[in-house]
Amino acid sequence: MIKTINGATFRKMIVAGAGLLEQNKKYVDSLNVFPVPDGDTGTNMFLTMKSAVNEVSQCINNNIDSLSHAFAKGALKGARGNSGVITSQIFKGFCSETAKYSEITTKVFAKAMQEGANIAYKAVTKPKEGTILTVIRVMAENAVNVAKKCDDFEVFLKKVLETGEEILKQTPEMLPVLKKAGVVDAGGRGIIVIFTGFYKLIIGEEDFEFQFEDEKKPQTVDDVIADINALEEIQFGYCTEYMIIHMKKKTTEADIDKLREKLCEIGDSVICIGDLNLVKVHVHSNEPNKALEYALELGELYNLKIENMREQNREIKKKAVAVEETKELGMIAVAPGEGLSAIYKDLGVDEIIVGGQTMNPSAADIAAAADKVPARNVFVFPNNKNIVLAAQQANDLTNKNLIIIPTRSIPEGISAAISFNPDGSVEENTEAMNDAIKGVKSGSVTYVVRDTHVDGFDLSVGEIIGLDDKAILAKGKLVSETTEALVERMMSEEIMNITLFYGEDIREEEANALAEKLAEKYPDCEVTAAFGGQPVYYYLVSLEW
Repeated sequence: MIKTINGATFRKMIVAGAGLLEQNKKYVDSLNVFPVPDGDTGTNMFLTMKSAVNEVSQCINNNIDSLSHAFAKGALKGARGNSGVITSQIFKGFCSETAKYSEITTKVFAKAMQEGANIAYKAVTKPKEGTILTVIRVMAENAVNVAKKCDDFEVFLKKVLETGEEILKQTPEMLPVLKKAGVVDAGGRGIIVIFTGFYKLIIGEEDFEFQFEDEKKPQTVDDVIADINALEEIQFGYCTEYMIIHMKKKTTEADIDKLREKLCEIGDSVICIGDLNLVKVHVHSNEPNKALEYALELGELYNLKIENMREQNREIKKKAVAVEETKELGMIAVAPGEGLSAIYKDLGVDEIIVGGQTMNPSAADIAAAADKVPARNVFVFPNNKNIVLAAQQANDLTNKNLIIIPTRSIPEGISAAISFNPDGSVEENTEAMNDAIKGVKSGSVTYVVRDTHVDGFDLSVGEIIGLDDKAILAKGKLVSETTEALVERMMSEEIMNITLFYGEDIREEEANALAEKLAEKYPDCEVTAAFGGQPVYYYLVSLEW
């Protein structure tokens, strides 16, 4: 029976949750209901959890407060797509509660789940039932009730997960699109997988001690002193490194473990590895004398080095040249193809974030792009409804003032960029850009990845489909015919321009031929074909008035 979770177990649970999700991310991806090849819910949630684990791995101790803050921070930094952002918000709320305690009981865990659900709901403008939000809310409500009578984590988590499975099965009844596709909610399944990882760790069913391929390396001295602005942030000023050799006869493996614990008490960035033949030690501390004294109890010191990191920072700051922002307004955009990136660059967009339907950038990616723009105010064009939330979260990760223009497609983003006035105010540009995206209809042409029935269409794998931002409007065997049918369904009297952004799988001659055909069919419209270079989507279609 496990009645409390300490910091060490909490750390392992976080890794276990991410580990089990990594094993099942492709399955969760497959539950995306729209029959286009951009299923990424599992991937986005895993990348969010992966970032959280990376951040937690940098914690030098097993204090639940520290681990909770690292968990929440890492999840936010890595949040991708709607599912990733919501996941980050669930654990933001969860960790705000666990951080208050030195040990976690079932009642604390339940309260944390409830706070996680509350924060996640608040993060979504128009929450829909039948999604990940519903699953975490119902699980949390049940957790609170179970915790009142149960203090055994094994029983508690099992019952919470059973409730999760029950509500997940009901999601198709809440969202018709799920029912049509014959699947449960992907995000709901993803969050259950994470909590199942927690449960498996508690019951000792699996070993989740693994390394991510690009997991952060331990912090080095060079890493510390490279940040010219870090002087005020250095809590422990002396980097102390040495090796212990010629161990005393009485020294044991347990003594090495005790040394590591002692070092953690007097500093951070602790590395203490080796065996009875050789131990390598690295620690940042304000008491390097103690770090040496502790080591001398085990053996002799070799290759000793102590450096004053504060002084190193001062020297670097003297040599550093401040990079000043050169303008008031800048722009960044998310675009998936070489051609689309070039179009945005021609329109004056400062930074392009490569991504879109098949790979949503994280909040950290967006913040990093904004930091590269030499402007105080930066307009962001997400160009995908699933990236808008991540873009909004990026404001918490940068000192720049980010203005999120809620563009849901490449054509909307281009219209917004065209309306940009570098001499105008933030308010004037925001109004102009939001007005611009109202004058655009966006469509896309791609292929079906699963047999299903959606929007009145019986669809088979490999068929070509045309979509607007709400539903499937056309299907066919040929790309050109399906694109023509899509345009016909989207046309209205006010349309004056038709632009075809053709993808990497379409030859220029094909695109020009289709443009000529549409020009003949709609003589009052100007029709243009432009190289987009995007993957997956044969055409992105823009109808403007």
